[in-house]
Amino acid sequence: MELSEIGIGSRVKHPDFGVGVIIQVTSDTFEIVFVEMGWRKILKSFAGLEIIDAMEPDRDLVSYEQVENMVVKVLRKFSDIQETVQIGDKWIGGKMILEPGRSDLASKEIPIDAFFHKIVMVRDRVRVMEQRINSSDLPDEEKVNLQQYITRIYGSLTTFNVLFQYKSDFFVGEKGA
Repeated sequence: MELSEIGIGSRVKHPDFGVGVIIQVTSDTFEIVFVEMGWRKILKSFAGLEIIDAMEPDRDLVSYEQVENMVVKVLRKFSDIQETVQIGDKWIGGKMILEPGRSDLASKEIPIDAFFHKIVMVRDRVRVMEQRINSSDLPDEEKVNLQQYITRIYGSLTTFNVLFQYKSDFFVGEKGA
C-alpha cells in the first residue's frame, strides 16, 4: 500500500522517531504521535516512512475525542508508561502495621503510599504482560489459557481495591470480566 493511500490509525515507523500512529492526514502531511518522540508533522513526500499496519483512509472527519482515545490506547499498548493513579484520600499519610505472630519479633510499619505505589506497579506490569500475550504469535488456545491466569491474578488483587480513589482503577477478576 502506498503512503498516499493510508489513513488515520495507521501504524508507521520513522528512521529517527521510531514507531508511531497517524492521528491526522492533510493534503501534504501526516500528523503522527510517536511512542518515544511525541507528536510530529511529517511530509507525505518523506521517503523514509515505513508502513507497519495500514488503515484505509476515512472520508469522514474525526473528532478530537476519538483521536485522544486512539492515542491513549496506542500509548498503553506500546509503552510501559504508567498513568497517574490516585490513592483514596482516607489513606494519604497512613501506615500499615504488620504484627508478627510471635511476641519475640518486632512489628513493621510501612507507609501506605509506598505500598500503594507497589500495588499499582504490579497492576501495570500485569496489564503490559496481558497486552504482549494478546499481540503475540501464540496460538489462540494458549492466549486464552494465559488470559485466564491473568484474570485470576486480578481477582487475587481485588482486596487492594479499597486503596484506590476511583473505581475505574480497581482490579477486576472473573466476576467483573
